[in-house]
Amino acid sequence: MAWALPSSYVSDRRGRLRQARQNGPVSTVLVLTGLPGTGKSTLADRAAMALGAPSFAGDWLLGALAPHGVLRGLDRPAYLRMYHDLLGTLITRQLMLGQSAVVDCLVDDAVLTRWRALTDEHGARLAVVECRCADVEVHRRRVEERVRDIPGWHEVDWAHVERMRAEFPPLTVEHLTLDTATTDVEAALDRVLAYAGAA
Repeated sequence: MAWALPSSYVSDRRGRLRQARQNGPVSTVLVLTGLPGTGKSTLADRAAMALGAPSFAGDWLLGALAPHGVLRGLDRPAYLRMYHDLLGTLITRQLMLGQSAVVDCLVDDAVLTRWRALTDEHGARLAVVECRCADVEVHRRRVEERVRDIPGWHEVDWAHVERMRAEFPPLTVEHLTLDTATTDVEAALDRVLAYAGAA
């Protein structure tokens, strides 16, 4: 038996595109975004388990790269391009297989516009959820108390969150906004799954 994709792969992809045009998307890319400490990673992991889809987390990718010196010497624009391109490649691979994915990362409108074009190309749906924490004291306490234990990656402090707030303004593209200061995890997860079309 040959170690390759089946010969029906191309026709399967065309079939998925036809089905998407007729009946709606056959797979979904669910993006959870927001500042550190807003609950996006918790919701991304819970959503991935509920959907049976992989969760691609930007910080875990960076943690794998950091010990190899890949990140040293990159200016901020190059760093962010690499970060989003790595995630975009993983998304592309899932879509090529006709499968869904959950993505846990910080994004801006420009990145999401590219990813929407990518999902459209594969007959898939892009669902974006922006997590916020309107209560500043709750948000700061979460950041200062959490321990993520991501191999190769650092914990972030409140000063880092404030820098990210300036760098990543609120989204203007189509998305769902969740205030996790006033919504418990289970209720938030229900809203995320409903928005992704899985509830």
